Amino acid sequence: MGAIAGVVLTIALFAFVFWPEKNPFFQADKTRIDYLRERKDVIYENLRDLNFEYLAGKYPEQDYAEQRASLEDEAAQVIAEMDTLEQRGMRARGRA
Repeated sequence: MGAIAGVVLTIALFAFVFWPEKNPFFQADKTRIDYLRERKDVIYENLRDLNFEYLAGKYPEQDYAEQRASLEDEAAQVIAEMDTLEQRGMRARGRA
């Protein structure tokens, strides 16, 4: 009886671990909108970090201005592409 329970438990464990939807290593395909949204979040985080480090005195004025302008330009490009794709009807995964 114990051997049968052990076999059933082992099969159930393997099914749970290796079932595709439950597998943490299984990654769903991302749409371009998903990628751009993640990129936008990273750019905003970099801008916050840059502002914090500038206020802490780690960056000279000229370097800060150049990096900030570069990040803001990149953010504008990402947002413009997101708007274009959303107007064409593309949606992010997981959003209705």
